[in-house]
Amino acid sequence: MTLFRRSRGGGRVDWLVVGLGNPGDRYARTRHNVGFEVAALAAERWDLPRAKKRWAGLYTDGRTGPGGPRVGVLLPQTYMNDSGKSVSPARGELGVDLDHVVVVHDEIDLPFGRIETRVGGGLAGHNGLKAVKAGLGGADFTRVLVGVGRPDTSDPEIVSAHVLGKFTEPDDEVRQLIERAADELGRIVEH
Repeated sequence: MTLFRRSRGGGRVDWLVVGLGNPGDRYARTRHNVGFEVAALAAERWDLPRAKKRWAGLYTDGRTGPGGPRVGVLLPQTYMNDSGKSVSPARGELGVDLDHVVVVHDEIDLPFGRIETRVGGGLAGHNGLKAVKAGLGGADFTRVLVGVGRPDTSDPEIVSAHVLGKFTEPDDEVRQLIERAADELGRIVEH
């Protein structure tokens, strides 16, 4: 991740992008952290400054390009199930409307490689999304769902191990997935 350059300023942003994941090396490159990876790649593409610790997360902001919208990128460092504790104060202080919050997250109900965008909708048992909804006071935010596939069982322990496990797909396919999700994120924010 190249989110670690010094911030050029603060203030209000047009969009707040939230990449969901868990902090620490133990969770790096896992399916559950694909939201971190996508948001970090988007921040790199937008040439945003190094992230700073803020709102119980890593935060950076800047313009998506010359004359482009101002975007803030937040990677909550609270662990997935407490993401709302980071997202809520960030949104409040930045003054971002709910319809200008974009959350990027893993989605086991989509096959690996599939990417969808939704506004609102069900949370399908995703504890990170439940925490964000609680923190934001509603679910009417935009979501970029990154398909990571589901194991052939509904056993909660196996599903949890799958989500918290490293990708088993080839590295180039994982990279392409992250790049395509960052493309989709760019389409939403840069319009």
